[in-house]
Amino acid sequence: MQILSERQEALLKEERQFLGDLRVALAAFGAAPEDQQTLADSIEQLDDFFLLVVVGEFNAGKSAFINALLGDAVLEEGEVPTTAQVQILRHGHERQRTVISDQLHVLTAPVPMLRELSIVDTPGTNSIIQRHQEITSRFVPRSDLVLFVTSADRPFTESERIFLERIRDWGKKVTVVINKIDILRSEAALESVRRFVEQGVRDTLGLELQILPVSALLAQQAKHGHPERWQQSRFEPLERYIHDTLDESGRLHLKLESPLGVGLFLVDKYLAATNQQMSLLQEDLGMLQDVESQLTVYQEDMERDFGLHMKGIENVLYEMERRGRDYFEETFRLRRVLDLLDKKRIEREFQEQVVADVPQRVEQRVNELVDWVVESDLRQWQAVTDYLAERRRQFKARIVGEGGTGFQYDRARLFEGLGRQAQELVDGYDRVAEARQIAAGAQSAVAAVAALEVGAVGLGALVVALATTVAADVTGVLMASLVAFLGLFIIPNRRRQAEHEMRDKITAMRNRLAGALRSQFEAEMGRIMQRIGNTIAPYTRFVRAERDKQQAVQVELGRIRAGMTRLRVEVQEKSAHGGN
Repeated sequence: MQILSERQEALLKEERQFLGDLRVALAAFGAAPEDQQTLADSIEQLDDFFLLVVVGEFNAGKSAFINALLGDAVLEEGEVPTTAQVQILRHGHERQRTVISDQLHVLTAPVPMLRELSIVDTPGTNSIIQRHQEITSRFVPRSDLVLFVTSADRPFTESERIFLERIRDWGKKVTVVINKIDILRSEAALESVRRFVEQGVRDTLGLELQILPVSALLAQQAKHGHPERWQQSRFEPLERYIHDTLDESGRLHLKLESPLGVGLFLVDKYLAATNQQMSLLQEDLGMLQDVESQLTVYQEDMERDFGLHMKGIENVLYEMERRGRDYFEETFRLRRVLDLLDKKRIEREFQEQVVADVPQRVEQRVNELVDWVVESDLRQWQAVTDYLAERRRQFKARIVGEGGTGFQYDRARLFEGLGRQAQELVDGYDRVAEARQIAAGAQSAVAAVAALEVGAVGLGALVVALATTVAADVTGVLMASLVAFLGLFIIPNRRRQAEHEMRDKITAMRNRLAGALRSQFEAEMGRIMQRIGNTIAPYTRFVRAERDKQQAVQVELGRIRAGMTRLRVEVQEKSAHGGN
């Protein structure tokens, strides 16, 4: 018995594939459990494309009836109850029993008929009465047809009547099958049994149900080498009735269309959810770009202002150089030849008139630069923290829809952690310690390039040492000038030489100091940029990973939606034209 056409089978296969893909996509998205369960139920219903539920007493021959219907001995048969569980018969490439629970087993078999329908075989109504509720609540509501099997030798027993009352309220299509008619000796006896069952059904349900008498035994024999017994089994009217009932107008298309409707609803719901999440992530990316832009502007401003601070330090040294020129102009004169012989005096005058307060002024300028760096760092941290706090207020006002609670939780947790860490850094920012660290670094750098011992002296003392070196070198030039005392005409040349060497020495000192301070400044800039980067890095990684994930889900949902929409249109068109 074949119910589906070749194209309908292809549609069913495609639909199963799309629903399976949707299940994977929703799991990747982190969809709400109830939505995933709804989809799982739809897939299960599609797996049981048509669902026949077979009920009746254990001695009514249900197992034999199902085997006759399938044309294969899938179920055990016997004189004692052989079915103690609800058994779902489905198509599979091999015979296999899967235990879902003590009360539910799934049997698979390579039987062609099971490609199009699944059969639920239930325990006998007179043996496992406590399981009636599970049968009625789980399988009868999903059934396309309930086959109520009674036996010709014990038709419509009390337990069968009770069970029929239980399933009446579900409003499902029920057909009564009278099995074992081969034991009846005449048509009159068969008619008597049929009328008895008909009256019992009428009295119990107040309905006129289809009643079909069959012999499962003869049908099995007919399908296994005795075709002459087929007509006597009366199975052909039964199979035709099942086919016509399942393929009646609209039913088959409804079976195809209903899971598609569920799937499309969920696709649209989670496409909207991904769009909402992508919108939030886009805002977050904007926030991170704003922070990066702030840092870029901060670096540019700091670079510009550092140059201004360095000009102030350099100007102090330029003034020293100018005073040095003036000093040499005044000192290298014939009238001061005797003064040039007093080395200590020359050194003292050089210290007083040229070096003067340069170390103190340089120290002050450097301290101002260090304080500026520290305060700028703190202001930048505060700006980032204030910005994050404002974003946090906006963040709390935005919520994600029902789907994506995991995304919402992770995003909120990471964002709160980001703001909290930034605030803790600001609250714990130690200006004195930061300034001491920067100044110490600059001091060490200057001492290193000048090949001087640092010890416990400050940056100003190091500048004094450098300046004294300049003075000593210049004095040496002056003393060298005295060697040529008899050649007074060369004093101007020696003066120019002294000025030149002093200019070189001060330039070297200025370059050393500028280079050391710039190196320390750049190290400090790198440190704060790294600290800010490390602080926002976890959230940055989350946002970018989520964006890639959401984009992939969107693409997959879009593909699934296009395929399901196409299938739905085809199903509706076939339904409208009444074709298969």
